[in-house]
Amino acid sequence: MMFIQTPDAAPAGGHYSQAVTHNGLVYVSGLLPVLPSGEKLIDAPLARQVQAVLENLNAILTAAHSAPDQVLQVRIYVIDINDWTEINRLYMAFFGPHKPARAVVPVPTLHYGLRLELEATAVCSNEV
Repeated sequence: MMFIQTPDAAPAGGHYSQAVTHNGLVYVSGLLPVLPSGEKLIDAPLARQVQAVLENLNAILTAAHSAPDQVLQVRIYVIDINDWTEINRLYMAFFGPHKPARAVVPVPTLHYGLRLELEATAVCSNEV
């Protein structure tokens, strides 16, 4: 088991790792729209929040010797299901033809008042 921590993604905000690798898989913790500097994009437009989450995901996957086309499963929590069309559009652009298994979970609120959170599982190299 290896713990992933990269300065290229938002820092973990508590007692957890950005991701953990084990037996050829990387388990990415919930990612909020937070920049690597720690700045929370609370008042940013939805598209910027989604972009920040996907940039964090990409940075963590890279640090774990993985990539978007190696993602197996994604779970996205959203505070407003009416945001889904725009989130899905940006999600599709990020993943291209790759279609991981996915769940979209409407929730009443997320930490700091942010609009989405994403977690993922992907295949990774054992040589982290």
